[in-house]
Amino acid sequence: MPREYQFPYDLRHLVYFREVARQLHFRKAAESLSVAQPALSRQIAQLEAALGVPLFVRSRRRVELTPAGRALLERIEPLLRTLAGVPAELQALAEGERGHLKVAFTGLAMATVLPGILREFHRKFPGIRLELNESPTSAQLGALLAGELACGFFHPDASSTPGLKTRLLLREKNGVLLPADHPLASHPVLRLRALASTPFVLFPRAHNPGFYDRVLAAFSRAGVTPRIAEEVWPRANGVGFVRAGVGATFMCPSEARQLPPEVTFRPLEGPAPESRLVLGWRSTPPPEPALAAFLSVAEANAPVPPTAATGEPA
Repeated sequence: MPREYQFPYDLRHLVYFREVARQLHFRKAAESLSVAQPALSRQIAQLEAALGVPLFVRSRRRVELTPAGRALLERIEPLLRTLAGVPAELQALAEGERGHLKVAFTGLAMATVLPGILREFHRKFPGIRLELNESPTSAQLGALLAGELACGFFHPDASSTPGLKTRLLLREKNGVLLPADHPLASHPVLRLRALASTPFVLFPRAHNPGFYDRVLAAFSRAGVTPRIAEEVWPRANGVGFVRAGVGATFMCPSEARQLPPEVTFRPLEGPAPESRLVLGWRSTPPPEPALAAFLSVAEANAPVPPTAATGEPA
């Protein structure tokens, strides 16, 4: 056994010592521990010999802790309390009532389905801690496959990703977000062709190649060459550029329910990119109990909405 794991005493010695330190009386401590007093005295003597210091000052009338005894008691109290709680904690982990999950999300997830899932999950499983991080789809896929994330909310390039299981949460045809003072802002519905002269704020293609290519395909079918003014991330920055009047951007109807007064959302007729949001996790090994609990809450609280007409193949 490595030297770092070799101790000249065992847990029983520490338990016996703590009880004597509590009672400051060997007979009462022996009765509390259900051991014979001579056996208890031998255990304390063995511990003192192993540590090389006296732990108690004994007289006919009283038992007192030495300075070394007080220091030992201070150090082992939290240790013994922690050890006492281990069985219950392990049982809670096994039953999915405790744990720690790393969860990544995109801006679309936080603007639509994720808050409701988080609210219900914290209500049902307060003992499971979630570590949440906003991350683009490309980064999530790599982290999921590497086992660095428990699950992620992202935008898939295809119907399936090798090595991952996914649950479709949202699928919507995009509209367009415009500055409130844009010349077309008063139109109830727009077409991409009408926005040929409007600069657009997108995101780096590497973050989500599938959606980026659907954007370009929609422009192509509309017979328009897009004017891309900026490529920014995260999502909130794109909305900020629209508020500043830099250009327009694409947005799902579900994401456009609460908007600042400087912008306005308009649906698109004809060609328009489609957003797809999934919850994904590794297909192997099977989900640990805490992750299984999170997935069950997501399943119950994020039903797939009806598929919007997209004007493009799914």
